[in-house]
Amino acid sequence: MGNSLVSIQIIPKTKNGEDVIPYVDEAIAIIKNAGVKYEVHPLETTMEGNLSELFHVIEQMNERMIELGSENVISQIKVLYKPKGIEMNQLTEKYR
Repeated sequence: MGNSLVSIQIIPKTKNGEDVIPYVDEAIAIIKNAGVKYEVHPLETTMEGNLSELFHVIEQMNERMIELGSENVISQIKVLYKPKGIEMNQLTEKYR
């Protein structure tokens, strides 16, 4: 159990208005490779873990978008920080 839930929607600006889905797929691959618990949703991806670790993952995602040719990147982030610990299922269990 980590101390945070962080949801991110990453919006890379592509050079010629290309489809952003391949970029988003790459961002999700970075999350997967980080080894943190995560869930992909239609408009954002939620990660579970320690806040500093999750911010590091977000930093890697943004850097990768630039490496792939994005001029800039908008990252819309929501954070739930609970020092005693929090899990995604604590917030969603009753809906499943």
